[in-house]
Amino acid sequence: MLRSRVIPVLLVRDKGLVKTTKFSDDKYVGDPLNAVRIFNEKEADELTIFDIDATVHGNEPDYKTIENWAAECRMPLCYGGGIKTAEQALKILSLGVEKVALSAAAINNPQLIKVIAQQVGNQSVVVVLDVKKKLFGSYKVYTHNGKKAVDIDLFDFIKTVESLGAGEIVINNIDLDGSMKGYDLSLLKKLKAAVSIPLTICGGAGSHSDLKHVISTYSPIGVAAGSLFVFKGKYRAVLINYPNSSEKNSLFSN
Repeated sequence: MLRSRVIPVLLVRDKGLVKTTKFSDDKYVGDPLNAVRIFNEKEADELTIFDIDATVHGNEPDYKTIENWAAECRMPLCYGGGIKTAEQALKILSLGVEKVALSAAAINNPQLIKVIAQQVGNQSVVVVLDVKKKLFGSYKVYTHNGKKAVDIDLFDFIKTVESLGAGEIVINNIDLDGSMKGYDLSLLKKLKAAVSIPLTICGGAGSHSDLKHVISTYSPIGVAAGSLFVFKGKYRAVLINYPNSSEKNSLFSN
């Protein structure tokens, strides 16, 4: 039975852990491996790590570093960044990673979703779509850290990736990234009605109340966050955190 998940998202640049605002103005917040260890202790549901430079610079995934993360991680791990081929995806999965996240590669070559899913199963293929709201309420999809607009319709493409065998869709609102102002609930309502596979929403979470509202309204769903789990307080002091067991129970109670 599907259940809701609370998912920290870690962004890596030059092997360091960073946090962005609207996909820019990144702030160094520590060592990714140390963050993985802390989330182990806090018993996070799962963990997502994105190398945010790999695709932009055309870099091969850093397999050794990914292997180190996977060896340390005691929860399901999803990795994204620089994956362009099925061979790369399969190698990453062989290192102990449970899911590979595709973004630009899925848009440029949608059949890649099908190839990977057929070899390792739908549950291991995640498609991440970064979006911005347009003037009249529709949404534009972007790749390359929000720098490259893509000429596709968000909801038509969701149907395509579902038909090709993606096991999960992650929608990240670029304009809310790092804002801690709350999720885009109007978009989420539309997505929940349109998406038939597991859905994760990201961008804007600023409190446990934001998580709770989405879980109580749209369960089962993945609620992902970056700033909420790496900063603490109004001055955004760096502190890796995650709901404790009683807080977690509160998130899932009505």
